Amino acid sequence: MEQKKLIEKQSDRLIFFGMLLFFLALVIGLIAPMLANPRLGISCHVEGVLNGIFLIVLGLIWNKVALSGRWMIITYWLSIYGTFSNWLAYLIAAIFNAGRHLTIATKGKEGAPLADDIIDFLLVFLTIAMLTICITIIIGLYRNMKNKKLERMVNPANKS
Repeated sequence: MEQKKLIEKQSDRLIFFGMLLFFLALVIGLIAPMLANPRLGISCHVEGVLNGIFLIVLGLIWNKVALSGRWMIITYWLSIYGTFSNWLAYLIAAIFNAGRHLTIATKGKEGAPLADDIIDFLLVFLTIAMLTICITIIIGLYRNMKNKKLERMVNPANKS
């Protein structure tokens, strides 16, 4: 029962944080023309909208992910970190016209070394986080399907 309450709480929070990120992305969309690099501002807007939707969807399917309690917690926090750091990296890049590895949007320009280093750090670790999330969610969804299939085989009267 404790696990069920944790899953419900995490689900609600994922949906909340998804909506918050979606809102922040809309605000950035409004001010994008005023940023040092408006093109990166639009990228930040799009990243925030997509990551917000990702968190909302993840919150809606959270109860269908069959993972251990530890992996549910790890995946939950990686989801929050990965989505918000993605948005933040692009926001920093747009404000400081930085992002040495965002070559298309920056047209090869480098920003202040500290800003570029922060952006690089965020991009590297959010990539690791998001890949880990995808792997754990796929495993959890597969386990859920497998468990339901076993339940139908054991109890054929229950067709749910």
